[in-house]
Amino acid sequence: MSAKLLLSTACIRNENGSLSARPLYPSMPSYPKSTSFSSDEEKCMEGSEAKALFSVTGMTCSACAASVEKAVKRLPGIKEAAVDALNHRSLVVFCPAFVNEEEIREAIEDAGFQATLIREDLRYGNRHLICRILINNLNCISCSITLQCYLSSLNGVAQAILPPSTHHLQVHYDPRLLDCAQILEVIHDTGFEGVLLTTGEERCTVHLHLDGLPDHTLIGKSLRALQGVEEVAFNAELSKLSISYEPDLVGPRDFIKTIESFEDVKVTIFSGKGGREADREIEVKAYYTSFLWSLFFTLPVFLTSMVLMYVPGVNRVLEGKIVNMLTVGTAVRWALTTPVQFIIGRRFYVGAYKALKRGGANMDVLIALGTNAAYFYSVYSAIRSASSDDFESTDFFETSAMLISFILLGKYLEIVAKGKTSEAIEKLMDLSPETATLMTAEGEEEIDSRLVQKNDVLKIVPGAKVACDGVIVWGRSHVSESMITGESRPVAKGKGDAVIGGTLNANGVLHVRATKVGSESALAQIVRLVESAQLARAPVQKFADLISKFFVPLVIVASICTWFGWFSAGKLKGYPESWIPGSMDGFELALEFGISVMVIACPCALGLATPTAVMVGTGVGASQGVLIKGGHALENTHKVNCVVFDKTGTLTMGAPVVVNVNLLRDINIQEFTSLVAAAEVNSEHPLAKAIIEYAKKCWQQEEKNESSSPIWPEVRDFEAITGQGVKAVVRGREVLIGNKSLMLDHSVDITTDVEEKLKEAERLAQTGILISFDRELHGILVVSDPLKPGAREAISILKSMKISSMIMTGDNLGTANAIAKEVGIDVVFAEAKPQDKAQKVKELQAAGNVVAMVGDGINDSPALVAADVGIAIGAGTDIAIEAADVVLMKSNLEDVITAIDLSRKTFWRIRLNYIWALGYNTLGIPLAAGALFPWTRFRLPPWVAGGAMAASSVSVVCSSLLLKNYKRPNVLDALVMQQRANL
Repeated sequence: MSAKLLLSTACIRNENGSLSARPLYPSMPSYPKSTSFSSDEEKCMEGSEAKALFSVTGMTCSACAASVEKAVKRLPGIKEAAVDALNHRSLVVFCPAFVNEEEIREAIEDAGFQATLIREDLRYGNRHLICRILINNLNCISCSITLQCYLSSLNGVAQAILPPSTHHLQVHYDPRLLDCAQILEVIHDTGFEGVLLTTGEERCTVHLHLDGLPDHTLIGKSLRALQGVEEVAFNAELSKLSISYEPDLVGPRDFIKTIESFEDVKVTIFSGKGGREADREIEVKAYYTSFLWSLFFTLPVFLTSMVLMYVPGVNRVLEGKIVNMLTVGTAVRWALTTPVQFIIGRRFYVGAYKALKRGGANMDVLIALGTNAAYFYSVYSAIRSASSDDFESTDFFETSAMLISFILLGKYLEIVAKGKTSEAIEKLMDLSPETATLMTAEGEEEIDSRLVQKNDVLKIVPGAKVACDGVIVWGRSHVSESMITGESRPVAKGKGDAVIGGTLNANGVLHVRATKVGSESALAQIVRLVESAQLARAPVQKFADLISKFFVPLVIVASICTWFGWFSAGKLKGYPESWIPGSMDGFELALEFGISVMVIACPCALGLATPTAVMVGTGVGASQGVLIKGGHALENTHKVNCVVFDKTGTLTMGAPVVVNVNLLRDINIQEFTSLVAAAEVNSEHPLAKAIIEYAKKCWQQEEKNESSSPIWPEVRDFEAITGQGVKAVVRGREVLIGNKSLMLDHSVDITTDVEEKLKEAERLAQTGILISFDRELHGILVVSDPLKPGAREAISILKSMKISSMIMTGDNLGTANAIAKEVGIDVVFAEAKPQDKAQKVKELQAAGNVVAMVGDGINDSPALVAADVGIAIGAGTDIAIEAADVVLMKSNLEDVITAIDLSRKTFWRIRLNYIWALGYNTLGIPLAAGALFPWTRFRLPPWVAGGAMAASSVSVVCSSLLLKNYKRPNVLDALVMQQRANL
């Protein structure tokens, strides 16, 4: 299975001076025909070449990319210079005899940009390891972008992904250049707090809790001596021992046995909550506690400034003088607001300092500036009134305190809401049972399901969940796989059938031998796939990232301009004094408008618009058996207007059977089938399996023993010829099995009678397979692959969605046309080899189509990779199909419609989120600036503006959460009911 290669596009200047997009990692540099080179450069091209990848910071647009490219190309020996402004990368292909990496780096810096050489082998980029780190103090989208850019510029970091909705950083790095400890150190130096979650490649890991006084060093040495143990780590604070291991060689029960061989040591499975849930609970609790303390101080401030001043008797006490004109009410508000501003609100100072230290600005900067302006002006007013006999102070202490309280409440609600976007993963993780019944020589033993090891035999009673992936060795039952595949009907299972961990045994007792445990299991792979999908950024997110870079500075400028405009207008008598409230002067009115502008603007709503919707959308898809690999796949899927279907295993059942045999020579049927089966036994093609199964039945009928298994003759020189068939030597005879093209290529004569038989099979939507021994046709095997239930209806629904459908298959044209006629498809591409399928997909794309290729993920992988959206149709444990963007767990064609419909609904929600976030700021900022004040005298107090800012982020997250109510089109449910009625 080939993995999909996602090539970043780079800006390269053409001959006419325009910019065009080319792959950032070109396999071969290309040059226009008119390009001329010096003799030295021509020699360079004939000799060796080298590639250097640079991280270039400071680029903001295509003009910057052009500047970098121009500066590099001035150097001698440069063959190609590709610059990617979006990802801050530049790839240079050069001749080492004329220029080196340091000279190229200096040329980039001379152009005004910061360049760092990334020392990685570009040919083997897939050797990067991945570590996942929890960022505790990520406050907004600006922090996310800043940290990503900073990490991406590090030598050895290939990619850094940090969605603000999850706080989980994923770093792809070269282990030859740096390790996880260095990455954590860089994160700390940048001003963030990181906690390492996983490191390196995915491995089975078990966490044990040690009671007693163990010798950690000795235990570690003993464990590392066990074959298959890769890493041992001990957390003294939690008494937690983490062991990474190879499940084929060793398991958790072996570790417990080794550790308990030491005296006074008791070992149990570590029962602490999962990192994701525990970290979120800590964060929620921290914001909730801060809000309660803030409310404790803020409520009296609000009452003394807004309510009690109108209560007779109480107002006299509050207006009583302490020193000169300093009143009791002002002093009380000053005393109560100070701890809110500097103790409870300390997090905003820290966040603002770290952001400014990095050369950026975020939401914390806006909050710190707004609250400080209100607080320190109030302090100035209070001090002046205390030192004056006639100056009456007007303070904004309630603005500062209430603003911080509302923002803390908003952040608390936002984190709670964001936690619900990842509920899909938590539900998946909760599918595994807590215990399992282990069959031993002594009897049955109940163990923790996390202690199951490979080849263990487990007893699954009716109503119990299967503890891990395995194979049934005894018993018959029905197993409900709805929690994994979304298929509600229980599936009959018997000896030799595979079962998936987390599924439910409906009736009957089963004995299951464990084949995949820990991170190898299907459930673990699904969880990883969904997690990766939620980490992946959709291309539409770049729009929000671009705006967020300039958002905060522009808001600060707008706030200052608002204050200055109103203040200047007041000084120049630009508005009547009657507009100024009685408790204020012109300066204070202008200050209130400026603070409101500063605190109402929110970059977070914009940053959360896409990732929260992607998280919920991919989670909903997983619950319906449709695994969508991230925002990029979601974005492409909703644009699809052309779906190309493979035939075998996609439109058909994928379980062909031999329905007829035509012998063309005088040969015994058993000898004929033995030679054919021997040649096909090494093939993985579905038609080969059908032939072998038919040959097996013939042999059993001849032997009159249905339980015996035949032994086929020895095969030599086996060769699978892509798109044609197989060739082998069996019992000294050359055996050819395949289509007409294979026979013609090997000079096998095909008579008119054979041609007629093949056409007749094609008319019946069957496949005729030609059999040749020693270059002479000996027979025709006619194979039929029944159509999948609901295939015709699914194609009809796609047509109603204005999506065209096509068939592309390696089968013959007649059979393909017959299938196409049955399902209602007009366009057919038949007898296509895998590489031909990929080329045809590219031709469709060149014609302006957004193409989805639906195939089995094996023979169709080149086309899956070439398509805009690759949809792999495959159930069971084979869910990690690398070439596909979407994996359909149930193998049902109606799920193609579900995937497209879900992506459309998700992107409709993303657009709605953007409209809300942009519309909120577009309307809110002028309102806070006093746009309506001249006509309505309406003012938006800063504390109300702060509450509105906090509410905007919560609103966007809640909008995304509405996707959890997604229901697939009603017509699909009707189709499923019809299929069940026909069974």
